[in-house]
Order: sequence, then structure tokens, then C-alpha cells
Amino acid sequence: MLIESSAPTRVDLAGGTIDIPPLFLFHEGAATVNFAVSMLAHCHIETRDDDRIILESVDQKASLETTVDNIASLREEPTLELLAKLVYFFRPTVGFKMTTESEAPAGAGLAGSSTLNIACIGALNKLVGDRYAPDRFIPIAANVECQVIRVPTGFQDYYSAQYGSVASINFGPAGIDREALAIDTATLERRIAICYTGEPRNSGINNWEITKRHIDGDREIFDIFEGIRDTAVETRKALLADDWDEVGRILAGAFPARKRLSPNITTPQMDRLIEAALANGAIAPKVCGAGGGGCIAFFCEDGRRADVEAALAAENGAKVLQWTLNHDGLTVKVS
Repeated sequence: MLIESSAPTRVDLAGGTIDIPPLFLFHEGAATVNFAVSMLAHCHIETRDDDRIILESVDQKASLETTVDNIASLREEPTLELLAKLVYFFRPTVGFKMTTESEAPAGAGLAGSSTLNIACIGALNKLVGDRYAPDRFIPIAANVECQVIRVPTGFQDYYSAQYGSVASINFGPAGIDREALAIDTATLERRIAICYTGEPRNSGINNWEITKRHIDGDREIFDIFEGIRDTAVETRKALLADDWDEVGRILAGAFPARKRLSPNITTPQMDRLIEAALANGAIAPKVCGAGGGGCIAFFCEDGRRADVEAALAAENGAKVLQWTLNHDGLTVKVS
């Protein structure tokens, strides 16, 4: 049996970081607005006639091997830890080779690990006979990833990976709700440029420092999160109203507020890229993920995306990423 799955990475347009539990419980109406992009994470599983289990990451240029009878060894396996823990969780009873690969750069801030997580869960669940309904994929992904990074993990990334398109992820005491946003997606594609800075990042460290400060009662952090919540609510409203001038105004105002979260949100390289983009038609930068490297998305003046991309491409170390909106989310094919 051959199983092939894929899931899209994402750009978090507004409301990032507030999706980490339990932070959203302290900000009524908490939400994150994001959209899925065409840079996919792939998982390929091929069953074997023997009991060997082989895990291989093309991106990390690493592999490991065990057997069905020795699958418990994957619980504490440090090599390819996410893949190992997912296989340990599903405990397949047949031999197989699983190969993973991502189209997004490493450490891009586009939710690459969370997206790969969802792609692997879709494939492994099919391997074990659809043991779990799809509505269980996101809790499984969040829990296993938390075991790997050893700090609480945000939830927004899994929703874009599983469902694709543009959405507002809404958080509250009753749980998490995904609201698909019916917007002018052609304008979204026309006005967003995405640049990889050339510097990978570590979201777990930045987010955990901020989470600890919030839980410890830091009033400044609390107020910043109130603003993050308000930005997401306002962005959703502007998108649904097809008011792109307002979207630009909101995102431009959100950037300096987000920089107050941590001095590590941007690096000198990122600051240079932002300056170049703003001088060539960008209205607002949006650091993807927790920042400190990775990708920056730029909301551009209408008709200026190409100008912004040309300015970014001229900067040393930067790479402009080509993208389209992904509408499919997680796909799993069996042959």
C-alpha cells in the first residue's frame, strides 16, 4: 500500500501568539486570522513485506530504523523526534517506510513543523485503518508537538494545515472554532509578498518567554495581547467588508505593537528588508510566526507586489517566495 499526504503551510495575518493555551482564555473574543499557502509539507508511506520501520526526512537529511516489535523505542528517540513520537502514538502493526519533505524553507515561520505534523497524522491514520475521525487530528497534533518542543504550542497552525484557505480561528472557554472567511482571494494574492530572510528561527523559545511573562501577571504583556486580539477582530471585519485600505491601516499599526512583545521579534537583517520593502510599495510588514528570523509577509499597495519583490530580491540573503492560496488543506491519497 502507498499513502501520500500533503498539507499547506500558512501566513498568520493577525492575532498570532494569542492562540497559545491558556493565554486566549484571558482575552475574551481572542482570534487569529490566517491563510494557507501553496508551499506544502509532504508525507509518503509505503508498506513493506517485513517488520522494518524506516523513517526518513529529506529536509533534515536524517533517517532512523526500528521494527514493529520494538516500536516502544520510538517514545524517547531523539532523532527525527516528531516523526518518532507520531509513529509511537499510532503504533502501526505493519512494516513501512515513511519519507517526509517540506517545500517551505527550514525555520521559515510558516508553521512548517505543525503542517508536517498534520500531513503525517493524515497518512499514519490511514495506515492504521482510519482509527481516528478527522476532528481528532488537531488535538493529537498539538499534544504530540508539545511533547517534542516541551512548551505549550499554539493551535492556529493546525487549522490552516488541515482545512486550508482563509479563516478566523476563534478561541474561548467553550473551545476553538474555525470560521472560513469568504473574501476576495484574488486581491489577497495580488497584494501579499512573502520573503524568506535567510535566517531560520526558533518559535518555541520566543513564545515560551512571552507565555511565562503573561502567566506571571506582566501587565504590559497583558495589554499587548488585548491589542493583538483587537487587531485580529478588526482584520476579520475589514476582510469581510472588502476594505483593503483598512486592512493595510490595521496591519501597519499592528507591527510596532507586536515588536513590543520581544526585542527578538526582528533582527538587523529583517529590519533592512522591511526598510527596503516600505520604500518600494509595501504598506505593512507582518513577521511570520514568532519572529527572530524566518519569513516576513508584506501587504503591498495595489499593483506594487512586483516592485516590493524586486527590492527584496536585491537584498543579500533574502529569497522571495512564490505562492498562491491553498484551498484544499490536508489531502490523503491511497493506492
